[in-house]
Amino acid sequence: MNYKTQVINLDDIVAEEHQYRKFLKVWDLTEIASEFTIMEAGSDHKGYGLFRLFKCLLLQFMENLSDRELEKFLKENTAGKWFCGFDIVDMTPEHSVFYNTRKRIGTKRLSDIFNKLKTQLQSQGLMSETFTFVDATHLIAKANLWEEKDKAIKLKIDKLNNETLPKVAYDKQAKIGCKGNTKYWYGYKQHTSVDMQSGLINKIAITPANLTDAQGFKHVAPNTGAVYADKGYCKKTCQLVAKIKGIHLAAIKNNNMIGKNKDLDRWYSAIRAPYERVFSKQNKRVRYVGIAKNQFSAFMNAICFNLKRLLVISPPDLQHL
Repeated sequence: MNYKTQVINLDDIVAEEHQYRKFLKVWDLTEIASEFTIMEAGSDHKGYGLFRLFKCLLLQFMENLSDRELEKFLKENTAGKWFCGFDIVDMTPEHSVFYNTRKRIGTKRLSDIFNKLKTQLQSQGLMSETFTFVDATHLIAKANLWEEKDKAIKLKIDKLNNETLPKVAYDKQAKIGCKGNTKYWYGYKQHTSVDMQSGLINKIAITPANLTDAQGFKHVAPNTGAVYADKGYCKKTCQLVAKIKGIHLAAIKNNNMIGKNKDLDRWYSAIRAPYERVFSKQNKRVRYVGIAKNQFSAFMNAICFNLKRLLVISPPDLQHL
């Protein structure tokens, strides 16, 4: 019996129109790859390379996978292997490698990567700060409720609030948040600013849930243009930030405020509505414990969101892919 040996190239298997190909087309990773090469000098990272592992993390957040699910995904998915730079016969990382990779990259460096992507988009005319949508959404923290309850009983704590919670909470940086005196949650707030020209995220920040929308505004306020926001941003705190940055704050006013214009506020609400609907569908449960790790997650989710959004508003030379 005669057997034929056939060499299989992953580049030939992955379809030309696959979205992973488009991601690499719209985002030039050359600068980021160079930085990772410098950063990992002197360490082998089990031979995978930090840049390759970063692309693995991109897929993790793109496909909403746990570390173990990502391990399986890379073993079985040929397009995923191709995107991350593996060959078809290469060993792919086990789940513990991804935790170490997130720790090695860190939130500060990921912030720099996010801003480099933003700069690329601005240079291509795909993002500006002429008109910006700003909003905040609640995030529910991880909790071991039975253990926390037992600790509270043992410590004779009869009332849980933001002062007593750190003594028993699984996530000690999470706080109790409130919206409208009726909606309470334990966790964080995600503050997001979106370019209204393209629908791309240009800033994102995580704070404890007990910080108001107005207090989080300084973290996501643009440097130019006009900002459209809801009633949570009509406070003096936001007006001061807007004055310092030289931006126009177009926030809906409370009913008891001087200069309240219902027709103007209805117009603000109408132009904000498309962006509010998009972010209302986001997952409200955090993946990790602590502000830093959840900020890392927020940056990764924002990068993935922007890449997917780019496939919708892509320039003409991508339409044939």
